[in-house]
Amino acid sequence: MNLENITNYCLSKKGVIEDFPFNEETLVYKVGGKIFVLIPLEKMPLQINLKCDPEKAIELREQNENVEPGWHMNKKYWNTVTVNGSIRWNDLKDWIDHSYNEVIKGLNKYEKDKLRIQ
Repeated sequence: MNLENITNYCLSKKGVIEDFPFNEETLVYKVGGKIFVLIPLEKMPLQINLKCDPEKAIELREQNENVEPGWHMNKKYWNTVTVNGSIRWNDLKDWIDHSYNEVIKGLNKYEKDKLRIQ
């Protein structure tokens, strides 16, 4: 898997926009105006920050040596995944889905309704 796979997968999700709100090196994916994926493009190997339920975040860190507390993020809710070939694509997609769903849970009714209409 590579950046293009991750980008295409994120953009295939309902209501997602791609943005560079911080700088030109930090790619961000948002739903309902809220971030669910951050990718620092200057990092090699590729890394991806994903929002996570606090209990699941700890579980993933314990089970995967390439999952760490979110770099420059609230470590309770964010994990940084190093994409170096040891993470299966299906697992990463599941974690992206989880991040997306965690953000949707926190959206207000108006934003949730907009997603259902689209």
